[in-house]
Parts: sequence; structure tokens; C-alpha cells
Amino acid sequence: MRCSCFGGPSVDKKRGSAAETLHGIDGDLLQDVNHISYNELRSATDNFHSSNKIGRGGFGDVYKGTLRSGIQVAVKTLSAQSKQGAREFLNEIKTISNVRHPNLVELIGCCVQGANRILVYEYLENNSLDRALLGSRSTNIRLDWGRRSAICLGIARGLAFLHEELVPHIVHRDIKASNILLDKDLNPKIGDFGLAKLFPDNITHISTRIAGTTGYLAPEYALGGQLTMKADVYSFGVLILEIISGRNSTKPSWGGMEKLLLEWVC
Repeated sequence: MRCSCFGGPSVDKKRGSAAETLHGIDGDLLQDVNHISYNELRSATDNFHSSNKIGRGGFGDVYKGTLRSGIQVAVKTLSAQSKQGAREFLNEIKTISNVRHPNLVELIGCCVQGANRILVYEYLENNSLDRALLGSRSTNIRLDWGRRSAICLGIARGLAFLHEELVPHIVHRDIKASNILLDKDLNPKIGDFGLAKLFPDNITHISTRIAGTTGYLAPEYALGGQLTMKADVYSFGVLILEIISGRNSTKPSWGGMEKLLLEWVC
């Protein structure tokens, strides 16, 4: 696997410094991934200053930063206490470190140094789709019908690439508005592959633990743990309803009857 660093942030070529860091890290998995030093990331984010914080995930904070090369990046830190986060950290590297597509967020590199586990992505100027749809009305983002249609098509292209063109195929498992990021031109990019699963060509389904977000889970997956690529398609359908309606699928809010979005549609 290989990961482009766009202009060359400092890269740790010493396998030992990466391998010494975390129990359970597979050295082979990190062999060809760019290692950006902790010192550079600390400098890039002004020592992870709160003014550079642009989001918070389930297992850590996300900061905006500028590498020495001048490239702007999103720096996702991982809580050292999170075992599930550690699994997702490794899964993300395994899944997308060598994947490139206009509608997928690009993983630039990682930091595995001391107790630090950090993923470094391309920076997307307009943050997440859920903020554009459901955030403060003070935002400057205006999503007319043409733009909403273009966002749906872009997400569909990204999913088609994951499901049909990549070998092995990838099932994302957590398609939702907060995992769709928007660049400066409001082009959508699918991000957060921590729960993703690889699907070899000869496999039609996988029996696995249920993971994802309530409100987006396909019924057959949520009830039986049978994962297919159709699980992503179902989640995408829910997301389309959110994009069309401007409503959150996970919070009851329809007409005084406190119905969920899917209940209202059905």
C-alpha cells in the first residue's frame, strides 16, 4: 500500500520508530504508508490548539493544520484509551491507504509514535454534509436543488467505485451525512472508513457484528448481521431522503406526531 504526501511532509523512514509505538500494530500493515512525525503535526496544528479544532469523532478530535510544504490537512487524533478506536485506526489504513477517487476523502499519511495514533487526510473546506443540511442557519452554504442533486450523484459515484471497481470491493458500513465531506466547490467525498469491510469477488455476504449508525442500518443487516453491499445502498437511500427533506433521519420531528423520517415516508 502507498499513500501520497502531496509535496512531501517529513516522513519517518525508520520502521523501528513506528513499530515500537503501539501494542498490536502490524508492522507489515504500516510498511508502505507515509509516516508524518508527531512534531510536524504538532507544529501544523499550533500544538493542537482549540482554535484549529474542526470536529470530534467517536474516538478523538479533528484539527485543521498546515504542513511545512504548505498543504492544508485534517488531523484526526485517536484517544489512547480507545480499543475500538485502535481497531478502526488500523482498519482505515488497511482499507484506503492506496485508494484514490474524486469522491473519496484521501488519506495522506499517519503518525504512529509513542502513544500517538493519528490519521492525516486532505482538508475539505466546507466540512460535513450534515452541517450544511442541519447546522446553523448562519452558514454561508446554500444547497439549491441543483446542488443537492449533484451531491447525490457524487456520493453514488464514490459508492459505485467502492462496490464495483475496486478489487477487493469495499463495503463502507457507515454511510451518513456526517461522513460525507464537502470541498470548496461543494463536491462530496465519502470519509471515515473505520468500519469498512473488504469483499472479495467470490463472496456475496459476510456474517459480522453489527456496526454503523441507528437510522441508517438496513433491516436485514441490523436484525441478522448479514452484510452485503446492499447495506450501503440502503444507507445511501436514507441519506438521499435527508438531502431532499433537510431533516435528520435519527430524530423524531415530523408534524407533532414525533415520527422518524423513515416512518413519515412510509
